[in-house]
Amino acid sequence: MERKNPITINEGFTCEHCGQKVEKASASCRNHCNVCLWSKHVDETVPGDRKSLCMGLMEPIAIINNNKKGQQIMHECTRCGEKKMNKVLPDDDQDQIIKIMQRQNMEPLDPS
Repeated sequence: MERKNPITINEGFTCEHCGQKVEKASASCRNHCNVCLWSKHVDETVPGDRKSLCMGLMEPIAIINNNKKGQQIMHECTRCGEKKMNKVLPDDDQDQIIKIMQRQNMEPLDPS
């Protein structure tokens, strides 16, 4: 039987996009750089499974307001095109969030 609930992994890492040393999150799971907001395609079926064979970098392409989860970053894999949502964390760079929101207002968002 395949697991469906998220696996909690909260660890620091070095961002492969900007080189920033990223500390683990204080109250949640860290899955993207808090400076450039890029992520890495490491999970396949559920968050934390670390089963993706793709391993591509994931570009932050949109900020979505979710009524239950708050602000989320939509990431798109630069290798395979898969899109995933990740929660905005309190220490995420607000200037980067604003830049993404401005860019998405200029470009129509493809939700697929």
